[in-house]
Amino acid sequence: MNTWNRIAIIVLIIATSTALVFTGRAGSDSKPASLFNGKDLAGWKMVGGKGAKQWTVGKASLDKAQPAKLSVEKPGSELISPESGANLASEQVFGDCVVELEFMIPADSNSGVKMMSIYEIQILDSAAKAKVDYGDCGAVYKESAPKVNACKKAGEWQQLLIDFRAPRFDGTGKKISNAKFLKIILNGQLVQENVEVAHGTNVSRDTPEHPTGSIFFQGDHGPVAFRNIMVTQLE
Repeated sequence: MNTWNRIAIIVLIIATSTALVFTGRAGSDSKPASLFNGKDLAGWKMVGGKGAKQWTVGKASLDKAQPAKLSVEKPGSELISPESGANLASEQVFGDCVVELEFMIPADSNSGVKMMSIYEIQILDSAAKAKVDYGDCGAVYKESAPKVNACKKAGEWQQLLIDFRAPRFDGTGKKISNAKFLKIILNGQLVQENVEVAHGTNVSRDTPEHPTGSIFFQGDHGPVAFRNIMVTQLE
């Protein structure tokens, strides 16, 4: 085999592997489906927050007079928590899946996306930090610091992709394999890869684990907005 043939084969392998990151793992023909209808909170339920119902649908922007707040305009098609209150969880449950979404936070705000309601990817205003740790944006919260600081400035829309493998259980219900974040990509940069988690993160550390669970948005730590929420279920 000559040198040019070897190069062609290597390029083909890389291209195929890259495609699998965004179209699902090998053997899956699932397609992305929207988890938010852009109109109301159908398919979602409030969790905690003393029954607060602060989540709304509209168009979010940074409040110019108060940069730690979000302004909400109507009409709009974004899922917004303009103040701290209740969390939000999907009524639909998932096992292995890829979640793709965009989020926006104001200055100093704090939120998160929790897979199966217990494994959290941190959302935080971390753009100005020279060094990030396991509590910053893109972290597997309190478990794994992001590889790089890929966070954008407060008030900017940011892209997040989570490639998640659910824990495995045998026929008796005994866990035989831990949950794992195969990849987390924040604003086009790889921030986590093959991070195994043996339990829920932080406050969910002792919460029982299950084969499936809700996708959970944290709304009890500060304002946040989400849009273009897509989930690809994987076998």
